[in-house]
Amino acid sequence: MNAEQFRQLLVPLSLPWVQAAARMDEAAQGILLAVDDKGSLARTVTDGDLRRALLQHSPDTLTLAALPSRAPLVVGETATLAEVQQLLGRHGISHVPVIDAGGKPIDLITSRELSQRIWLSSPHLGEEETAFVEDAFRTNWIAPLGPHVDGFERELAAYAGIGHAAAVSSGTAAIHLALLLLGVKPGDTVFCSSLTFVGSCNPILYCGAQPVFVDSEPETWNMSPAALERAFEWAKREGRLPRCVVIVNLYGQSADMDALLPLCERYGVAVLEDAAESLGAHYKGKASGGFGRIGVYSFNGNKIITTSGGGMLVADDAAVAERARKLATQAREPAAHYEHVEVGFNYRMSNVLAGIGRGQLRVLEQRVAQRRQVFDTYRKELADQPQLAWMPEPEGYRSTRWLTCFTLQGKGAGARRDLVLRSLERHSIEARPVWKPMHQQPLFRGAPYFSHTTEGDVSASLFEAGICLPSGSNLTPEQQARVVEQLRRALAEDRRATA
Repeated sequence: MNAEQFRQLLVPLSLPWVQAAARMDEAAQGILLAVDDKGSLARTVTDGDLRRALLQHSPDTLTLAALPSRAPLVVGETATLAEVQQLLGRHGISHVPVIDAGGKPIDLITSRELSQRIWLSSPHLGEEETAFVEDAFRTNWIAPLGPHVDGFERELAAYAGIGHAAAVSSGTAAIHLALLLLGVKPGDTVFCSSLTFVGSCNPILYCGAQPVFVDSEPETWNMSPAALERAFEWAKREGRLPRCVVIVNLYGQSADMDALLPLCERYGVAVLEDAAESLGAHYKGKASGGFGRIGVYSFNGNKIITTSGGGMLVADDAAVAERARKLATQAREPAAHYEHVEVGFNYRMSNVLAGIGRGQLRVLEQRVAQRRQVFDTYRKELADQPQLAWMPEPEGYRSTRWLTCFTLQGKGAGARRDLVLRSLERHSIEARPVWKPMHQQPLFRGAPYFSHTTEGDVSASLFEAGICLPSGSNLTPEQQARVVEQLRRALAEDRRATA
């Protein structure tokens, strides 16, 4: 419900029950919230309360204050979704009012909306996938590898305009293999974007190497060229030039490759492009994932296309892709028996999952268009909210808008961000903070970090103020309208709290 609908539920205790019945019919929510002269919630009024008044032939002038009542069942602003669900279930009720610290009603949660959760980015399957999976079952190609793996590699490489691809079990596995293929060894240094998912940098630790984190720039939210340059200058002075640089393309948008790649070339350092979140994006006409010596994609369940779980390593060098396939298949040597001379991994994608991927790839452009439309709708519907700043999309970029993200402007953004997230979650709407930077993670405590400027930490600021909204390509107009309305109400609370 919107703010006006909620206000219709607020009635004074002095209201005659007959008038309350008319108001309940008009509001059509099956409940009213009766407040005292200070605006605090005194009781809830249900259609059952009013039916009893009617059956008892109560005088028309009898007020709500005179009806039999008990203390209302309520939750506070900090209540979790689980606490709300427990209260609803324990008492067999369908509505729970939310009150502020002063006891005033500020929200109403219904069991109906809690049963219709809106996810951040749910899988979106079509008709093509079923045919490929059925083919895998029909031909008994269930075990890892098979014709769909070969086909998925070939078709993905062609889509991205990259020479070769190797399908693996996850994007993280692809990054691990890529680091090994780029020669990363124990004791080496690897530069990596700080504002990212931990899967971008955990493989650095798998290799026994040491991560150095690089800040974001405000123009793209991706790796800052200024911070990268200072990191290189430091590394040269220390005699610690990195073995490679992991450039992450965040939330469906490429980093500024024209500024970043020359820096890496100047120092003779290879680039691993982490395009796990950006399949379908373009930078100045070229597909994301094809700028580094090696690129990686993810097909996790929340990505723009999914194989349930999976990833892809891509490279223009055929030998790199072939070597990745070998390492991902336990590094088996070409012999009649099982011969091994080096450590390998069980990282290959199964034929069944690759079949899902082939079907998904056929609708990738449609999925990009749908997610961009979701973003455009949010931006249009919330254009009157000055405290929102959307993730930028510079000229020459095509973001997939894998996730629609914004930051809250103004002071105290961290606490305000949490208030908004709690408000959405109470209504069973999944939203999340922007990634917590890796240089702030306990796992990487003490790792060197280079900020965008000597005074400003961009990635930390984005985490403090940033929110990711439900963005799935299968988000219905009704679901998005519900997100917009609940976000509006949360932002109104934010404005009142900061006024």
